[in-house]
Amino acid sequence: MLEPLQIEVHQPGPDHCVVTVAGELDVVTAAQLRHALQQAVTTYPRTVVDLARVPFCDCTGLGALMAANRRARERGAVLPLRCVPHAVACLLRLTHTSHAFIID
Repeated sequence: MLEPLQIEVHQPGPDHCVVTVAGELDVVTAAQLRHALQQAVTTYPRTVVDLARVPFCDCTGLGALMAANRRARERGAVLPLRCVPHAVACLLRLTHTSHAFIID
């Protein structure tokens, strides 16, 4: 059985948060990520997404990241990605979406 997706939101400062994601981002877990990121970008002007513990991301997971990034931009906020693993970086390159994100 697969481990459930784990999402933790830390607030190291009053104007930003760090969303740490652990587990696979796929059709089963994308809605959970989409919800967490929507709340974060609505609340904070800067939401950092730490992907260090994400071994896999499919197009549905990428869609959740893209939707949150679009929402952040609409609000004048930023959504940088941190510690992007090789598999996710490859997906961003293959789908020509890496330019849409700030990658720390």
